[in-house]
Amino acid sequence: MTRISTSAVRVVTASIAAAGFVLAAQAAQAAAAGNAKNGEAVFMDNCGVCHSNTKGAAAKIGPNLFAVVGRKSATFPNYMYSPAMMKANLTWDVPTLQVYLMGPQKKVPGTKMGFPGFSDPQDEADVIAYLVSLK
Repeated sequence: MTRISTSAVRVVTASIAAAGFVLAAQAAQAAAAGNAKNGEAVFMDNCGVCHSNTKGAAAKIGPNLFAVVGRKSATFPNYMYSPAMMKANLTWDVPTLQVYLMGPQKKVPGTKMGFPGFSDPQDEADVIAYLVSLK
């Protein structure tokens, strides 16, 4: 039977933690480097079916996302939100959008939003940059 030394376990644990930190830093860097022009295309491909994005437009399957950044969750007029979203009490700022758009059901269990979340951090960063530009 081979024994693994405590120091070897510490080295492996530290290496895994460092790798996780690097991946998290890369995701944060990608979010910070979002491109609004690319985000518009990603939005139209992934979000535009359910969400309008122009000032004064009515909600579709989901609420209008024009000027969503800075808005409190569940406040778009005349849209019927899920009870989960009504209780969420979020402010749609960049950090909240980063978490939400990677897994809406994880951030707000019970939300009506069926989108599974972005698997590509750059697509997510680009969409967020686009949403920030909608003022």
